Amino acid sequence: MKLGVYTAVLHDRPLIDALDVIASLGLSSVEINTGGFLRAPHIPIDSLLSSASAREDYLDLFRERHLELTALNVNGNPLHPNPDVGPVAAEELKRTITLAPLLGVRKIVTMSGLPSSEKGGREPNWIVNPWHSNYSDIRDYQWSEVVEPFWLEIDRLATDSNVEVCLEMHPHNVVFNPATLIRLVERTASKSIRAELDPSHLFWQGIDPAAAVDFLGELVGNAAAKDTRINDSVRIHGVLDDRFRKVPPAQSPLALDGPYTLNDRPRDSSWDFVAVGRGHDISFWTRFLEALEKVDPNMAVNIEHEDAELGQIEGLAVAAKNLLAAESRLKEPHRQAS
Repeated sequence: MKLGVYTAVLHDRPLIDALDVIASLGLSSVEINTGGFLRAPHIPIDSLLSSASAREDYLDLFRERHLELTALNVNGNPLHPNPDVGPVAAEELKRTITLAPLLGVRKIVTMSGLPSSEKGGREPNWIVNPWHSNYSDIRDYQWSEVVEPFWLEIDRLATDSNVEVCLEMHPHNVVFNPATLIRLVERTASKSIRAELDPSHLFWQGIDPAAAVDFLGELVGNAAAKDTRINDSVRIHGVLDDRFRKVPPAQSPLALDGPYTLNDRPRDSSWDFVAVGRGHDISFWTRFLEALEKVDPNMAVNIEHEDAELGQIEGLAVAAKNLLAAESRLKEPHRQAS
């Protein structure tokens, strides 16, 4: 396994400092952001696209620290109907597909996106439970008219570039669980679309991430290490908890794509993202790594830190310690023999 860090949490540090942090944690893999919801402070995209020497100098920063650049992350909504948002995210994805093979990177992490409910609409519409025929009509329009044509094109680009586009199964996207990932692969006859297996967005849906790996098999192309703690208030508010609060401009909300910002979570949330091991114990994470190893012994598993209760470096250290402990347990002779 290649255990590492997605550097978004270290966005306020120069790349060299971020890489030093990762190396100090005993990890070997790095995932870098190239656009989408977040900017790209750790990669000079234009110069890398145009200069072979710039690419060698860039990769030397990783080699000098015994690190490997294993993935580029361009999470955003490439299907967003707002013309100032969707086309920008789509172009960033295409540019990342062009850049990745120049850097020797084969995995691109992104999201499937979410379109409007009708032609000419301006806002995305997530159809979660189409019990009413109106909802299934909207879902069918989204998939047939928007999702399939876009992802057919992306799959062709990825295949021509010899890279895999690994989709994070994420809420407010047409692909948000294993069934919808398989639907996209089948309806596009994809050769290069895979899953990015982030347990955190599966836990709160009631999905066992290790079982999801077993179910998807070779369709899993990359993985994240982020945990979710299910809180006692889920008994009252459930997992579809909409008590999020818009952050006033005076409080400097985190900018996302276009004019949009990140909302505040409920104070007594049903679930929270936490560092590896703070939602599920080491035995789960060992089982998760074991499932991934069966798919690909060289799978990259990169920590994504969004634990609001732990500091930047503190959270990475906790996650790294627990992830390495799970890997160590995986290597125990009795487990290997089984």
